[in-house]
Amino acid sequence: MATFTREEFYQQLLSGCVLPTAQQGFEQVWTLLLLCLVCRLLWRLALPSYAKHLSTVAGGFYALYHFFQLQMVWVVLLSLLCYLVLFLCRHSSQRGVLLSITILIYLLMGEMHMVDTVTWHKMRGAQMIVAMKAVSLGFDLDRGEVPSIPSPVEFMGYIYFVGTVIFGPWFRFRTYLQAVESRRMNFSWFQKVCRSGFLSLVCLVLSTCVAPYLFSYFIPLYSYKLLRKWLRAYESASSFHFSNYFVGFLSETTATLAGAGFTEEKDHLRWDLTVSRPLNVELPRSMVEVVTSWNLPMSRWLNCYVFKNSLKLGTFSAIIVTYAASALLHGLSFHLAAVLLSLGFITYIEHVLRKRLSVIFNACILSKKCQPGCSHRHNTDLWVRLLNFLFGALAVFHLAYLGSLFDMDADDSVEEQGYGMSYTIHKWSELSWASHWVTFGSWVFYRLIS
Repeated sequence: MATFTREEFYQQLLSGCVLPTAQQGFEQVWTLLLLCLVCRLLWRLALPSYAKHLSTVAGGFYALYHFFQLQMVWVVLLSLLCYLVLFLCRHSSQRGVLLSITILIYLLMGEMHMVDTVTWHKMRGAQMIVAMKAVSLGFDLDRGEVPSIPSPVEFMGYIYFVGTVIFGPWFRFRTYLQAVESRRMNFSWFQKVCRSGFLSLVCLVLSTCVAPYLFSYFIPLYSYKLLRKWLRAYESASSFHFSNYFVGFLSETTATLAGAGFTEEKDHLRWDLTVSRPLNVELPRSMVEVVTSWNLPMSRWLNCYVFKNSLKLGTFSAIIVTYAASALLHGLSFHLAAVLLSLGFITYIEHVLRKRLSVIFNACILSKKCQPGCSHRHNTDLWVRLLNFLFGALAVFHLAYLGSLFDMDADDSVEEQGYGMSYTIHKWSELSWASHWVTFGSWVFYRLIS
């Protein structure tokens, strides 16, 4: 939007931004939503299982072609390579590790410009879902959670499941098998689809039409020049956050619409798939809560298949390996790697500091909220709540600093190719490397009280 007075801005907001953004968002995804619904209805028929697997492969292929055209070949190539490794190593007890190495090499080759950079970055999300599904299947086979190697049509059905092939989320192979069995379409299923779809559009509008103008029009604070850089950083971070929530709620919509994302308790079916918890990110207790609430399925995947397998290296090393794996899956973009590795240090130092303080004060000030009936003497005292509030405010400060790299005014061509080292250093230098200095100070303080 051009520069307006506040009155003119509010007059233009609905017709100039909110409605066009919502309309364009729906136009981008309605074909995928229709594909998910068609597959869901098809699976309600008494079809043999191979026909259901083939139908989701066909739907997934069409969705990939609709969004990426012939560039989808790189996703297909990765999935074929994964099944080839799985088949050749069918008698091995290290299938998860071998698949991880194969995917690592493939992704590194792609990142090292085997493929055009812009093309590769467009495929990054779909590549990530394929990689996560294949690795989880490999480790689940090693652990005996999946009894035998799936047939080619089952494997491809899982990889190209129409509800997750574009936007995710990740789930285990057994969840896919439950989805194609197709549970009854009831009101709670319809309600979940509508709610997640509505929230996804709301988050898209907030990301595009509200967050970029938060402190210039909605809460006019730009007159405070000393705060201007930090206010701009917070706006950039908020816009990025809500774009992530948009994808999260949209992935809930597509997965639920296709019949996945439920829990079964006796005869009661609950459609309760949750990908993100925005309130836990925007009003956090800690940075640990932020990273787990950002993308719950990915957090579970990293914890189960990366962190736990790396614990033999030690807790701190396992955390760094986990964030490095996340950085690789998100692509070898310098600014993303810098953000994720910084998060690794911030969350670890925050965790050990608050753990130590909770012992010293015998209080509920851990990174994660204590369970009812915990052994701490001080649970709900005013000073405990104040201390937790201050740690939450510190988490918001870290988020604004880290989110400043996702500048809304950055050139689109630069964004498509990934921000480089000079851009990252420049943006954080503008904020005096404040978050890193605070993190270092927290570590020094922790060492002193240990």
